[in-house]
Amino acid sequence: MIKAVIAITVLLISYFVYGFYISQYEISVVPRKLKGGDNPSGYYDYRGVINVHSNISIGSSSPVQIAAAAKSAGLDFFVLTDLNAFENNVHNDSYSQSVLFLAGGKYSYLDSRLIFYSPNKELIGKNLGEAQIRFADMLTQSEGGNKDSLTILAHPFKLGFSWSGDLPPGLDGVEVLNVKSLSVQAWTHSKASVIWSLLIYPFNPEFSLARLFLEPTEEFSLFDRSSAQQKLFAYAGAEASARAIPLANYLIRFPSYQRNFEIATNHVLLTSELTGNLNSDRQKIFTALKKGQFYLAFDALGDPKGFVTTLEDKSGRTYMMGSEVKFQKGMTLNVKLPSKPKSFFEIVIYRNGERVKTINQAELSEPLTEPGVYRVQVRIAVPMPLPDANRWISWIYSNPFYVRP
Repeated sequence: MIKAVIAITVLLISYFVYGFYISQYEISVVPRKLKGGDNPSGYYDYRGVINVHSNISIGSSSPVQIAAAAKSAGLDFFVLTDLNAFENNVHNDSYSQSVLFLAGGKYSYLDSRLIFYSPNKELIGKNLGEAQIRFADMLTQSEGGNKDSLTILAHPFKLGFSWSGDLPPGLDGVEVLNVKSLSVQAWTHSKASVIWSLLIYPFNPEFSLARLFLEPTEEFSLFDRSSAQQKLFAYAGAEASARAIPLANYLIRFPSYQRNFEIATNHVLLTSELTGNLNSDRQKIFTALKKGQFYLAFDALGDPKGFVTTLEDKSGRTYMMGSEVKFQKGMTLNVKLPSKPKSFFEIVIYRNGERVKTINQAELSEPLTEPGVYRVQVRIAVPMPLPDANRWISWIYSNPFYVRP
């Protein structure tokens, strides 16, 4: 009995000593700034999430509570996507806690789930049957046929909700980053690693969640393959519900909405500021999400605000992410990081899903020699405390430029 008590005491002391060690670890790969990063020249960077559930469906908190968590996480906007939200339980768009709150929904469609948002509050249907018919019609329309709404394929490879076959032409894009799916993949990959993250979560929540990151290679393979055939954009989804633990409503909301919102987000780049006017701000964010004028960031590695990538032609005209332009000689792809990362890093340029250039510079201007679908990815070699080894983690994913022949 005494030996058992001694052993338990030693384990607890070791656990808390290691916890103190972990609590001192700073995962950010760029210097933290008191007021956040600076906007890139010529643009305003606004940070937000999609795929968020409230207690109306499968979440654990009210929309007002979620807005408060979004404010604490430093978000500028979020899109509420309650599951199968029809006419009787759809919220109105608003500013809540100084955060732009957009009310959409996530709907069952075939064996998958679709995220839908309409700034005009266009209903997808009054029930699931009507929604299925409406989606079937919308998704068969040619590119750009649904100008007044946003339709995104959610978590395309989530167990039980996988997409099969080619993507339909009426789809705006694919959720290539999904925080919940990443945690499920981590559990499948290594249950011991997930359990370890749970043990160290009280000491360093940000690191404990970030260390579970696995590159979404399957999702990007689908995205690159499909974007070579049709115009699509990539999205990051929180799938926040704060109900990873059973009885979360009664015991603990884990991971909290705030922690979830701090992991991965969409950074919209606008040419004019948000003003606090609901109608104009809603349209600006919707248009940027619709046109691919944003990048995806694994914010747990550090604030990416200040990142920008543009196309420039020989006359000096610049084009934002999501642009579709005709190829001409003298075009360059310009990339600028907010600052040089503290760890070793690389900027990778992809053309039609193939890596064509890897550069270790914080700012570059790369000549384009042929048409294609170009996107940029920023990877960091992140040093991690024992027992973890150093790992490459993608920090930033740009949306593509469609350079046509």
